[in-house]
Amino acid sequence: MFIVDAPQNIAYNAQQFNRDYTQWAWVTRRHEVEHDVPPAITSLRDNMLGRVGIVLASLKVVPQATPHKKAWERITYTTAREAYEQAMSQMDTYKRLADSNPNIRLIRTQSDLDTVVSSWADDKEFADHIQGIMPAIEGADPILEPKQFEEWLEHGVRIVAPAWHQTRYAVGAQFDGELTLLGYELLNILAHYNAVLDVSHLSERGFKQALSAYDGTVIASHANPRYFHDTPRSLSDDMIHRLADRDGVMGIMVYNRYLRRDWHPTDPKRRVTLDHVVDAIDYVCQLTGSVNYVGIGSDIDAGYAYSALPHGMDTSTELWELKDCLLARGFADTDVRAILGGNMLRKLRETLPHG
Repeated sequence: MFIVDAPQNIAYNAQQFNRDYTQWAWVTRRHEVEHDVPPAITSLRDNMLGRVGIVLASLKVVPQATPHKKAWERITYTTAREAYEQAMSQMDTYKRLADSNPNIRLIRTQSDLDTVVSSWADDKEFADHIQGIMPAIEGADPILEPKQFEEWLEHGVRIVAPAWHQTRYAVGAQFDGELTLLGYELLNILAHYNAVLDVSHLSERGFKQALSAYDGTVIASHANPRYFHDTPRSLSDDMIHRLADRDGVMGIMVYNRYLRRDWHPTDPKRRVTLDHVVDAIDYVCQLTGSVNYVGIGSDIDAGYAYSALPHGMDTSTELWELKDCLLARGFADTDVRAILGGNMLRKLRETLPHG
């Protein structure tokens, strides 16, 4: 049993803060002198201890015109070419990590996936575990034009979220917009290559348009039920049903704002716990009548303040504590396996070529 987490922002944090993913998160915190930056939460070592066996690793770039952009978001783009170059630099970060560390493997094929999965078998030693990294574009502006996705595919990218904030392909949730004509063209290209469409960050209209237009594999890598926080960024009950009807999987985030409707940033950390994460998971299971459509999409290192993560969660190591929380809630062992990793793993297998 291990966790498939979708997403973590490993290369983005390396780009923005010059962070070394191979160092413990606490070591990174100790050496960072700027106090206005969000704390380091993930690292290879923290993830390994937390049995995070596979990461959907974001290729995420920030538009200069982003509303409420943080002061520490210093690397931004104004053109598609700049978005492409910044995302390609992040892709190079993942390649270097895999090339220089025997415990990291880029997942490009079914064979790569099988190698990673088998390394977490019960009879394997801790040192034998391999973390699989599957790059995923979050906000499609780095794709210069729909046909150029073929280049990203050659680098191992098989997961694309058209929206983040506003892109040339789709309007983000906060703007209540639609897919653009270029967005529809992108969906056709993604379908041709059997890629995974990530509907996170799409507006409700864009979400419904995408599901209607796309016949391939779909996920919402990191999106919580709107029941817990009434915001366009979360999924309504109708959206969750539509995703489940397509055998899609939604990953639950561990950001307090999306876990408790009355949470405020000034609240003490103890007001939100891992039980609230389980509440969100259980809500999806009860709504859809199945454990098959929910997973983990922690987005744990997306720039949140330490106080905005649930009580008891210091780094990604604590993600593994969700196992005991789920078992204590009454989920069967097989259900816990599905939620923590099996459901997302099912969707990844649908897109990867043999080899």
